[in-house]
Amino acid sequence: MAPLPNNPSKQLEKGMEIFDSSLIWLIIGAIGIVIASVLFSYIINRTLVKRLAKQMKMDRGIEFAIQKVSQYIFVSIGVYTAFAFVGLPVSAFAGVFALLSVGIGFGLQNITGNFISGIILLIERPIKVGDRITVGEVWGDVSRINLRTTIIQTFDNMSIIVPNSKILDDEIINWTFGDPRIRIKIPVGVAYGSDIRLVEKALMEAAEKHNHLLKKPAPQVWLNEFGDSSLNFQLIVWLEKAGERDHIVSDVNKIIYKLFLDYNIEIPFPQRDLNIKHPELLNFNQSSNTINKEPTGPI
Repeated sequence: MAPLPNNPSKQLEKGMEIFDSSLIWLIIGAIGIVIASVLFSYIINRTLVKRLAKQMKMDRGIEFAIQKVSQYIFVSIGVYTAFAFVGLPVSAFAGVFALLSVGIGFGLQNITGNFISGIILLIERPIKVGDRITVGEVWGDVSRINLRTTIIQTFDNMSIIVPNSKILDDEIINWTFGDPRIRIKIPVGVAYGSDIRLVEKALMEAAEKHNHLLKKPAPQVWLNEFGDSSLNFQLIVWLEKAGERDHIVSDVNKIIYKLFLDYNIEIPFPQRDLNIKHPELLNFNQSSNTINKEPTGPI
């Protein structure tokens, strides 16, 4: 039988100190593993993925999706390795995850829905980074897709944060999905009595003069309606990219205005004519006012 230690309390305190120090080092090591996984995913995305995307000429949205997915994978592996390093099996957290799932089901439904929607957006890619979209009245470019929200950069340099579930549940317009070309309609009104053929010629000439308008599909001119004071035409043109829409419309309108001046085509403005059915009453009232007017000078 082994002899008992001379001072059991000191031996116990020494053992507790060794246990505490080893536990602290285990925790520090686990935190270091998680941090290393984050840094490793960052380095991989900055070097390997970017080089691969540049060589393969990947779309910006595909590159962003690969970076996000690889980041989540590396961080998940790091967290799992940290648990194993400390000696905590993932199965030990089954009860905690079960309790969290109950809380998520009742109190975090929107967050969970946005989280799942973010994964769907990254996998199915109905929209991607760089797309020009319209969500409700918000119009801009997709600058970032996170797991919970999507960031839309407007032309006023504002960042609109849209929940991912809203993008999947509501109707959105993706101007660059599949084919980046878009068709725009430029309305033009001319005065009644204008030569329709001359108006069509001027509008087609305006479309031909702008270098950024596509030749195929060819521009078209439509006479849409007979307005209150104008014949309303539409110039139908195609653009290569949706981002050029606003300033190209402005340029084409300037060209149309100059051509209308050259061809003497009148651009109408609202006018109202006042017709008096009984003008003699107006003359009678004027004469009555003259007769009834009292003299103001000396007699």
